[in-house]
Amino acid sequence: MIPDFIARWFTPAPDSGVADDIRHGKSPWADSVHLLWLMWIFITPLFDHGVAGYTRSWLLFTLLSLPVFLLLFARMQLAPRRLAHFYPLAMVVLSMGLLRWYPSGMSYFIYACVLSRFCTMSFRLYVGQLLLLNAVFVALAWWIGYPNSLLVIIPGTVLVISAITAVEHMSKEKDAALRLSHDEVRRLAATAERERIGRDLHDLLGHTLSLITLKLELSRKLFDRDTEAAKREVEEAEKVARHALAEVRSAVTGIRATDLAAELASARLLLESSRVHLDYGHPPVDLPVDVERGLSLILREAVTNIARHADASSAKIEMVRERNSVCMQISDNGRGGIDQDGNGLCGMRERVRALGGSLTIESSRDQGTRLRVVVPVPILRLVERSRSAADMPLTDPLTSAVPGQPVA
Repeated sequence: MIPDFIARWFTPAPDSGVADDIRHGKSPWADSVHLLWLMWIFITPLFDHGVAGYTRSWLLFTLLSLPVFLLLFARMQLAPRRLAHFYPLAMVVLSMGLLRWYPSGMSYFIYACVLSRFCTMSFRLYVGQLLLLNAVFVALAWWIGYPNSLLVIIPGTVLVISAITAVEHMSKEKDAALRLSHDEVRRLAATAERERIGRDLHDLLGHTLSLITLKLELSRKLFDRDTEAAKREVEEAEKVARHALAEVRSAVTGIRATDLAAELASARLLLESSRVHLDYGHPPVDLPVDVERGLSLILREAVTNIARHADASSAKIEMVRERNSVCMQISDNGRGGIDQDGNGLCGMRERVRALGGSLTIESSRDQGTRLRVVVPVPILRLVERSRSAADMPLTDPLTSAVPGQPVA
């Protein structure tokens, strides 16, 4: 019974800080590094001139209060956001309750003030609560008889650390909003492309199919009275159908460039929001779907690495379509010095390997990074594209039927 209760007690809520870290690929123990500041509990007695610093009472209060603080710290990271604010307040109560006998407990007060920023409250409410808690602390410490220097040092330390933490928290929120905006850009690009496809298909096929239908109806009516005229109408209908087929192929070629175009737009948004100027050209328009999607994912990972790790001010994306391959080169003027593959580079190598291509990286320290991807493209695609509508194969790749025979 007790192990189950403990397991439930330390299970992170879906909207807790630990659960949020796990969703973003961070270790659930990442925030525990802040506990290193607890060293001040053991340093404070060195400055206690009123009594001998490391006394039995100090040891007793430390052994009793530190586990309580650690439990409150853990519960704040694991609790739902709507309940997390209770734990910093409990830290304040713990610190002020021990303040008369245990000066090291001031560290608990600093933790409480800083951690309150990670609760669900507005910035204005947080500042008001911070000022109120420090006013209460100063009044209580002055009444107990703490030195005047501490009445300035502790609130000053709290305000400086809280300001730094608040800025980092706002930056984290902006990064999250930026990720959402990138997803929204991709979603809007996909929606706009679907609408464009619908308009193109309507414009291409609406009038053409109506014309073919009229000519076939006319040929049926003329079949018994004028065979030659009926034959001419059928031949014209065939020409119109072949022309429509060529236009559909051209439209499909344009559709295939959508993934790279949308990814380039998203890359520009990401890098410019990170103060990195991006220079890029138009993507090739005759790539197979699987090649284009693979290059899009490689491009996304490379641009993300530039934004997060390169510390660059400019980047460039070049795509060159050769006879039987496509080359994509991504370069930046950042810090460089990549000497081993991380998760991102390993993922890119796997994608390039799946496409049968090659990936090379040049990354000298302080001279930027140049990533070059070369992927083969089947020559058959070029042959099919170069054929005119009048010189089509007997078996049509879109209709899978032989001209002159009815389509099942």
